[in-house]
Amino acid sequence: MTYLFDKMFEEEGMLGKGITVGKVQVALQSPDRSDTSIFGLLEDHANLDSDENEDLARLANDVCLSLMRKSDDWVSACSTGKWFSEKDAGKAERYYNELSNAEAAKFEKEYIPDEDDEEVGGPTLVVVSLVLEIQGDSTKFDGAGYSIGQTKEVLSSIASDALIDDGYCVNAFEALWTPSDRKEVLSKNDITIDFPELIDV
Repeated sequence: MTYLFDKMFEEEGMLGKGITVGKVQVALQSPDRSDTSIFGLLEDHANLDSDENEDLARLANDVCLSLMRKSDDWVSACSTGKWFSEKDAGKAERYYNELSNAEAAKFEKEYIPDEDDEEVGGPTLVVVSLVLEIQGDSTKFDGAGYSIGQTKEVLSSIASDALIDDGYCVNAFEALWTPSDRKEVLSKNDITIDFPELIDV
């Protein structure tokens, strides 16, 4: 009841009331490490050196679209989201940091290859984690992993909502993936151990 009571007196923005923080994860097969693979696409997006709202929004949109274009390669997915009142903006930021840090802790190191790195490494599984803090309560975070269609709905919701109001509705966004080193290989067993919340699609 507190949730409904809080929401009743919230000021409504372009995407609804309050603040939503969520995480989406997709595991997929990558046959190679070329520029057109999910590795190449993510590395290209990760070169963004900005924390401006509109740049983060474009990054969120680009990464979600890149994942959706690779839907034939999806293996598993999951998502979670939590709503906060505007007056609890500090709690929303703390929850975002908790989600982001929990995923970052699973990585032995962060690695973005130089442009002149060779395209080494063969087929592997990849887990991509997206963490987003966005204004309003409209963005869909429930359902990823239950089916290909529901996973697409979540990614599509993030991709479209991120661009509302020229991206100023995006408070924070981060994309993480493993393996990040092109020589590493991630197995199904690795995913089961490190990402037990993933649901086969």
